[in-house]
Amino acid sequence: MTQARIPGLAAYGAVTAAYWAFMLSDGALRMLVLLHFNGLGFTPIQLAWLFLLYELAGIVTNLAAGWIAARFGLAVTLWAGLLMQIVALVGLAQLDPSWSIPISVAFVMVVQGMSGVAKDLAKMSSKSAVKLLAPKGDGTLFRWVALLTGSKNAVKGVGFFLGAVLLALAGFQAAVWGMAAVLSMILTAIWVFMPAGLPLGSKAAKFSSVWSKDIRVNRLSLARMFLFGARDVWFVVGIPVYFQSILSDGTPDGRRFAFFLIGGFMALWIIAYGAVQAAAPKILAAKGKTDAEIIAKALAWAGYLVPIPLALALASWTVGAPAPWLSFVIVAGLLVFGYVFAINSSVHSYLILALSKDNRVSQDVGFYYMANAAGRLLGTLLSGVSYQIGGLPLCLATAGLLATLNWLSARRLAAPYP
Repeated sequence: MTQARIPGLAAYGAVTAAYWAFMLSDGALRMLVLLHFNGLGFTPIQLAWLFLLYELAGIVTNLAAGWIAARFGLAVTLWAGLLMQIVALVGLAQLDPSWSIPISVAFVMVVQGMSGVAKDLAKMSSKSAVKLLAPKGDGTLFRWVALLTGSKNAVKGVGFFLGAVLLALAGFQAAVWGMAAVLSMILTAIWVFMPAGLPLGSKAAKFSSVWSKDIRVNRLSLARMFLFGARDVWFVVGIPVYFQSILSDGTPDGRRFAFFLIGGFMALWIIAYGAVQAAAPKILAAKGKTDAEIIAKALAWAGYLVPIPLALALASWTVGAPAPWLSFVIVAGLLVFGYVFAINSSVHSYLILALSKDNRVSQDVGFYYMANAAGRLLGTLLSGVSYQIGGLPLCLATAGLLATLNWLSARRLAAPYP
């Protein structure tokens, strides 16, 4: 690597470290909130409500963040994301167990909404930075974005397990305060030691520029929305609540046992998903491939995803009552789903950077992740509703429907570009 590329590599390393720290806290916080409130007796729909503002905030944030980064610089939005996550954690520590369920839901929704804003500021900043820091034309972009995205999800998986462990061993409030303290130290370090390499903003950037006018970006964004809806429709509420219902006997020890197993599975799924994302360029033999060839691969892998949740839904519906072998099939099937989903997600993450132009990368990435947040919002809402109405079979069947819509949307990427 030449001397000219060293600053870009150092900035990439700093951005990756900041993103890791954020996603560790984000994964832990999600598991803390989900398991804590499920243990308090919240229904699946009430649990879904806790995360709806988190996802809705992401839709608005990603549009605004693209413009904010274009105007004030990517380092500013990265720092702002970390700071807002600290504020959200401190706010959540103020939750009073004596509050009524409606007040608790409303309070946690607002705090989670702030966390959602923080996450999407950090995500947009990190992903946009990769486009601008990676050397051009030698396949480095796909490798760097795959490494950033894959390692981020592996770290988030560790966060899921960490959240479950902290809840079991330290309790809700102590866990939240501890994460706020650690994240504060990391923000300080990033603030002090962030190397040069990230671009400064431009006062000429207009808010109207957040809307994408590139039909390829719009088609990819639509596919992204359905892809993440297909994951979150079972991931957010359905599977954690299902496994807690069959693993916990209602005693304190039984709940702690369930926390460890559920947190362990969710962590394993996310870590494995992240590892596959990081390895996607090698799995797809993408080096030297044109964008058209990678789009063709995206279409094929979108089709591979469709039958997996539908087969699991059929198995769950046919058996009816929980059975040990059914749990094994569901876990194995969801790991296969994670493998195929990771390839889809990694290809999407590369394509949005490859298709966007340098002079509006933050706006295009912000628009794309707005669609990503819309998919998570859709999946979160349908996760609670479908599980409440039809249990795990309907949850998984809905995932199959959304995976089908992702495949149909991905096919439009191969259509002629005017």
